[in-house]
Amino acid sequence: MLRGLPVGRYTTEEAAVAYLGIGSHIGSFRSQNAKGHLLGHVRNLGLDIRTPTVRYYQTDRALEYHTDSCDIVGLLCLKPSKSGGESRIVSSVTLHDEMLRRRPDLWRALFNAFPTDRRGEVPPGMLPWFEVPVFNWHAGHLTTIYSGQYIRSAQQNFPQARRLTEVEREALDYFDALTNDPTLNLSMEFLPGDIQLVHNHTVLHSRGDFEDWPEPERRRHLLRLWLAPKEARPLPPAFAQRYGSLTVGDRGGIVTRETTLKFVLQPQ
Repeated sequence: MLRGLPVGRYTTEEAAVAYLGIGSHIGSFRSQNAKGHLLGHVRNLGLDIRTPTVRYYQTDRALEYHTDSCDIVGLLCLKPSKSGGESRIVSSVTLHDEMLRRRPDLWRALFNAFPTDRRGEVPPGMLPWFEVPVFNWHAGHLTTIYSGQYIRSAQQNFPQARRLTEVEREALDYFDALTNDPTLNLSMEFLPGDIQLVHNHTVLHSRGDFEDWPEPERRRHLLRLWLAPKEARPLPPAFAQRYGSLTVGDRGGIVTRETTLKFVLQPQ
């Protein structure tokens, strides 16, 4: 967490330029959705998560612990919510070790490949879901990729996707329960000017429900970056279904046939 960027003195464009400048020192910018947004906006757009193409960051709903489809995700707080919406993080390495210690039978199941909903953002030649294990040992690293909400929505939305076994469903429930253990996770409040940087391969993040301000100009607004550093760990071949290229510094993000890369200054 970096604190103190004086966003109160900046226009949205000026804050975005400063944030992009910081991000450029970390890695290359990756597309965060099918529209090709390299600068993302986390804001409640009043959308219904039951719509298959809506993602949780476009709503005021809580996000379960998950990883994003990039090496590093960055969030800059422009405006906080009226209440709630705290950020939470937990080590996926700790979760792995705790599952192995407490429930090795369920731990093993998370090395299976789980169908995960793409939410309508489908790259050329790919299925509407991808299949990647939650836990992956590769080149001496434990790398985790997880979105339990979208694993479950794939079961609901795609009858042709592989059905999860009872043990796999129990493993997901146990994994989620561990993420919410207050002795394992950390909660932090976002203040204007805060920048949070999260390494997706070793840390999961989430967000609580929040109440927004009634005035549109005061509503919660975070700027988001998905970044690919030039020096990063190798990723297992299974990640290619989600990351596209596995080339260090040029991987991750979401690209479809209709994607045009762009920077936008307002949520869309």
